[in-house]
Amino acid sequence: MYRTLLGIICFLFGTCMLHAQSPKEKGLKSINRASAEAIVGFLADDELQGREAGMHGSRVAARYLAAWLKDIGVAPLLGESYYQPFEACARERQQRGRFQVHPDSVALYKQGTYRSLQLNNVLGVIPGERTDEYVVVGAHFDHLGTDCTLAADGIYNGADDNASGVSAVLQIARAFVLSGQKPLRNVIIALWDGEEKGLLGSAYFTATCPFVSRIKGYLNFDMIGRNNKPDCPQHVVYFYTESHPAFGQWLKQDIRTYGLDLKPDYRPWDRPVGGSDNASFALLDIPVIWYHTDGHPDYHQPTDHADRLNWDKLTDITRASFLNMWNLANEETY
Repeated sequence: MYRTLLGIICFLFGTCMLHAQSPKEKGLKSINRASAEAIVGFLADDELQGREAGMHGSRVAARYLAAWLKDIGVAPLLGESYYQPFEACARERQQRGRFQVHPDSVALYKQGTYRSLQLNNVLGVIPGERTDEYVVVGAHFDHLGTDCTLAADGIYNGADDNASGVSAVLQIARAFVLSGQKPLRNVIIALWDGEEKGLLGSAYFTATCPFVSRIKGYLNFDMIGRNNKPDCPQHVVYFYTESHPAFGQWLKQDIRTYGLDLKPDYRPWDRPVGGSDNASFALLDIPVIWYHTDGHPDYHQPTDHADRLNWDKLTDITRASFLNMWNLANEETY
């Protein structure tokens, strides 16, 4: 009788503790290493042929990402489709020059011999209470493709660059859904195409977005899975817009509160316009947070394989950035 009563009390106490868990903590708990390994493992597999923008492997990756968002219950941002198609053009290759998405540049190139890429961003949205305010979390999913002239491995798998960042975006999207709480602001989930050819996907999005002036913040990932400093495996670079010191305080507090095994290099920047897709937003003076674990010998090499990633660090960076996004989406002011 005593044991039965004790069991009932323990069950009820455990149930109460479960229900006492906050929505933010529910979302945070869902982020795990196994999901990171599965996502990166698929995107960096040889079968995706290095995910070069406009090529078959990149299109397969886009379909995988759209399916992932649909499966976890994230709605498409644009009508019924997760895809935002766009065209990038460049001059004939002997004339050199990068691909462009601006309509004026595209029109100019089409007057002569030109190259064309048909690309797709993958975009989802978690609706917020304030329908006219937005925050964005994004990472590029394309990489460098293949080089059949290389004597050995000719596939640029891009595990760190940037399958690692994509895994963080997808886990954050799922964490928001599983939190069970509607955010204050709309949360846009963005997977960019064509970053390696000149930030094409994010540039197209910001140039054509009708509500770009109502985007309150952007969080970017580009290479978050490696150890640039072998003697400090917890190393991560944390760029953020200098005029928003709260961004730095958020991470410091969350590392203490949740015991995250990270040692950030805090780098406030007056206008973070270099390096990655954060530039497309910073140029419009949208506040930015950007996670990066620095370069390494496998950067833009066929040796950027999944088995070289620091999975525990990648998982803790994803947890930290979910907490960042929670604040971006829900804080009244920052």
